[in-house]
Amino acid sequence: MAISRAQLVKELEPGLNALFGLEYKRYDNESAEIYVTESSDRAFEEEVMLSGFANADVKAEGQGVSYDTAQETYTARYTMETIALAFAITEEAIEDNLYDRLASRYTKALARSMSNAKQVKAAVPLNNGLPSVATFKTGDAVSLFSTNHTTIQGACSNTLTTQADLNETSLEQALIDIAAMTDERGLKIAARGVKMIVPSANQYQAERLLKSQGRTQTADNDINAINSMGMIPQGYRVNHFLNDSDSFYIITDVPNGMKHFERTPLTTSMEGDFDTGNVRYKARERYVFGASDYRGIFGVEGA
Repeated sequence: MAISRAQLVKELEPGLNALFGLEYKRYDNESAEIYVTESSDRAFEEEVMLSGFANADVKAEGQGVSYDTAQETYTARYTMETIALAFAITEEAIEDNLYDRLASRYTKALARSMSNAKQVKAAVPLNNGLPSVATFKTGDAVSLFSTNHTTIQGACSNTLTTQADLNETSLEQALIDIAAMTDERGLKIAARGVKMIVPSANQYQAERLLKSQGRTQTADNDINAINSMGMIPQGYRVNHFLNDSDSFYIITDVPNGMKHFERTPLTTSMEGDFDTGNVRYKARERYVFGASDYRGIFGVEGA
């Protein structure tokens, strides 16, 4: 349905002082702090997890060397989605509007809607991958954040065994667990946390934990080990699209973790309809957010 004069009554009458409601500020591209962006020219992209070899064995004198095999373990598939929105304005509404160019005002609102949709979609893997939700799965068919990512050698974890709010103890345990991560054959991978992502409600706690010289919430005159050891070198970033107010996430230095594939960048178009005189405006883009190697992120949903 086109926007007609019926929806713009006040804009057709003299004496109007201001129009408001469409010019709010937007948050920055917060998804860029979580995902590595790659371009795509396909309907879907697949990334395959490979297993290496197990720990080398001792070769007894005079005996033959032992052989091992490598294999594919799981496939992460990224299926492109099309996100689009449009609006139309009647010819009469454009002609009779007294105060502003309708197209200019509402195309800005269209851009804001497209931007917001992208940030909401980018937060879906984090929001829905938490243990209590568990609807976003990785290529191994397990929730993104799990203590039971099945490997050839056993299980690998990228969340706390017991969920906890963000504090010194839970953050230190998360960093300990990241350092203990193993590959598909059980070999240590020397992973390290590099950046923390928190919802806005947790930013004050993150600031204290990462920047205080001394330990927080204690009378002990001890140093803040996380700060002095530079354990999260890139600090923290706030993501305003996270649902769980006491969750926190740590991006690790494991490659091929969180991925954003861009199939078609944002494009806009407009056209007039000969019969009605209505003018239609459309915005469209294609992309997908997901995860390849779950070791690229560690997530905790809070107590």
